[in-house]
Amino acid sequence: MAKPTRTSAPRIDVIRLSDLDDADAASLVAGSDHEGVRVAGGDLSGLDLTGIRLRETEIAGVSAHDLHLRGADIAESVFDRWDAPVLRSPRASLRDVVVSNSRIGSVEFSENTWQSVHLVGCKLGFVNLRGSSLRDVQFTDCTIEELDLGGARVERMAFAASDVRSLDVTGARLADVDLRGLDLDVSGVEGLRGATMDELQVALIATRLAEHLGIRIVG
Repeated sequence: MAKPTRTSAPRIDVIRLSDLDDADAASLVAGSDHEGVRVAGGDLSGLDLTGIRLRETEIAGVSAHDLHLRGADIAESVFDRWDAPVLRSPRASLRDVVVSNSRIGSVEFSENTWQSVHLVGCKLGFVNLRGSSLRDVQFTDCTIEELDLGGARVERMAFAASDVRSLDVTGARLADVDLRGLDLDVSGVEGLRGATMDELQVALIATRLAEHLGIRIVG
């Protein structure tokens, strides 16, 4: 008998930020370039920061309702204690990024590119990652109401001590996506290929799997 294939865990790089220069939230504008700075506090609500570039940057304790980050290019950065009921960030690129202790309601992350992204202690509402390319993503101690991975390519994603209420994987391509332990409602069961689930989770979606495969269940 062949041994079961082991699910590979996300590879999350450790981010160490030191000797950061203090900056004001007002310095963050569309198309601006920031490296080695710390923004502590401020209101980013309603701002258009399209195309902003952040490197080795920490932004903490900000309000960011209806903040626009379209096409943002972010690497080796930390976002802590964000309050963002609505966040719009389509076609953004995140590499080696930590988002922690934040409350984010509806977030538009469609067509994003992520690599080594860690969300820790966050409460998230509707997270739209449709059509995104995601590699090495970890959710730790997070609550997510709805996670939309429709049409996304996902490699090595895991959820530790987290809760996802609803997951849409319609048309997704998954590899090493560990869903074990989550009590969730799944849409697009055909997109679960490449995911790892426990026996109870599979039993709960067995009827929908059978319908997708054209299997008639007769009592």
